[in-house]
Amino acid sequence: MSGPTWGTASPADAAPSRRSGRRTCPLLDAVVLSHLHGDHFDRRARRGLPQAVPIVTTPHAERRLRRQGFRAAEGVRTWESWETTRNDDLLRVTAVPGQHGPAVVHRALPPVMGAVLELERAGGTVLRIYQTGDTLMRPFLHRVHERFGPPDVLVAHLGGTRVAGVLVTMDARQGADLVETFRPGTTIPVHYDDYDVFRSPLSHFTQELYDRGLQAGLRVLHRGETARLEPAATVAAG
Repeated sequence: MSGPTWGTASPADAAPSRRSGRRTCPLLDAVVLSHLHGDHFDRRARRGLPQAVPIVTTPHAERRLRRQGFRAAEGVRTWESWETTRNDDLLRVTAVPGQHGPAVVHRALPPVMGAVLELERAGGTVLRIYQTGDTLMRPFLHRVHERFGPPDVLVAHLGGTRVAGVLVTMDARQGADLVETFRPGTTIPVHYDDYDVFRSPLSHFTQELYDRGLQAGLRVLHRGETARLEPAATVAAG
């Protein structure tokens, strides 16, 4: 868990790991899965991911994954946490609220969670990551900020996904609202160009950030790239 990296090559959402990029499955401490949809956990992930790797996800996804042989899947409810250790490092994953679409419409989609990942060393938090999962920007997300404060890294699921004309993931405006609310040290946009249901390209999000003066800390990763994640104070000093 020391020196974590974040990569965007895999369709599955992965927790900080030593490597990322996927011709073969990277060495993983755990996988954080916001919900069980094909754009997050596809057939390639099912075939290539070792079934002994813990998958931290929603209780709904846990039940389905365990039936598929992933016996290490762990369902966590909102505000509950899961922990793992390696040497002197502790990684805590706390499930936080998410809503995959407008009220009522979201009930037709799998339950979704965001996640706050905290890496602790010698009793102190050295890195905090907020991964939104597939959610819209809603007032309840402010509770995440109130509880955890500004994250070192914000991993924002974007794309402006529309199903039958209904927005079910954040578009550029909502994504910028999120950045404005959380003021992260680093912002990494993901989940914005994989499928034809995405209607809000990355360029719209980056322009929205520039228009609001929020572009500092924006880090765009292309497929196969990784980024070393740093505390916000280190990013600011650099």
